[in-house]
Amino acid sequence: MTAESSILKGKAILVVDDEPDVLDTVEEVLDMCLVYKAPDYNSAIQLLLGLTYDVVILDIMGVNGFELLKIAVRRGFPTVMLTAHALTTEALKNSIKLGAVSFLPKDKVLDLPYFLENVVLGGGRPVWKKLFVRLESHFSERFGKDWKEKDKFLKEFIESLKTEETE
Repeated sequence: MTAESSILKGKAILVVDDEPDVLDTVEEVLDMCLVYKAPDYNSAIQLLLGLTYDVVILDIMGVNGFELLKIAVRRGFPTVMLTAHALTTEALKNSIKLGAVSFLPKDKVLDLPYFLENVVLGGGRPVWKKLFVRLESHFSERFGKDWKEKDKFLKEFIESLKTEETE
């Protein structure tokens, strides 16, 4: 899909990250969207409470991302976690439990349009299954080959995604 024909065209996206280059990169990658940027927690709170978004993208470290996730979910905004330093199974688990719809490593920022298009097409529902299929080797590289078996919650969560398709 080109930027002109993307279903993301004109969508309001809030991006929160304490790294200016990440904010600029996300804005470039999502050039078909109306991107609002917040470099810190306080700016993010004002934007989260003041406007409506089709999708919210949050860093975890440096901006108190999990607290912002709780607020975004309460406001009904589909929220994607985008992280580098907090790329751990614990942060992934927290993101799932707190209601994020996806969790993307920053080095996969160019995949953002793909995941956001799926979020929008799915009416804001989670795209965990697509994430685990597309990035399974990346997560295995980062967390270890047996990362899904090591954590009961993640193992059961991923198994539930497999049974979802057959129901």
